[in-house]
Amino acid sequence: MNKMVRIMLVMISVILLAGIITIGVIYKSNEATNATGPNIDEVVDSSVDIDTMTTNLKDNHIVQIAIKIEGNDKKAKEELTKRDFQIKDIMIDELSNMNMRDLQSEQGKQKFKTDIKNRLNKMMQDGEVVNEYITSFVIQ
Repeated sequence: MNKMVRIMLVMISVILLAGIITIGVIYKSNEATNATGPNIDEVVDSSVDIDTMTTNLKDNHIVQIAIKIEGNDKKAKEELTKRDFQIKDIMIDELSNMNMRDLQSEQGKQKFKTDIKNRLNKMMQDGEVVNEYITSFVIQ
């Protein structure tokens, strides 16, 4: 009887160990999948195009710009689509406080995108803005 108990304990230990290893492997593979981010189809499905708009900069130069805004899911995309007019208002507000030199630098463009993202995320109710892409840019 004592031998039978040992065999059962060993088998239970082996099964538990195999289960723990399996859970670890699954967890690591999920981390790797999440680290790569969404695929391009998911990005397109959750993004909104903001048509080209033209506005004045602080130093009286003119900028013509179009952007694509990526939400974190389809609900965010729907809300961003409805907020199109607010997005344009925010863009005009941000651009009117920038000068040509700001927008010609990579840091200036990044600041513009970050400021838009932050302002939009403050008003978003169904999701959040993940990224913005400048799809057209002309400055005079």
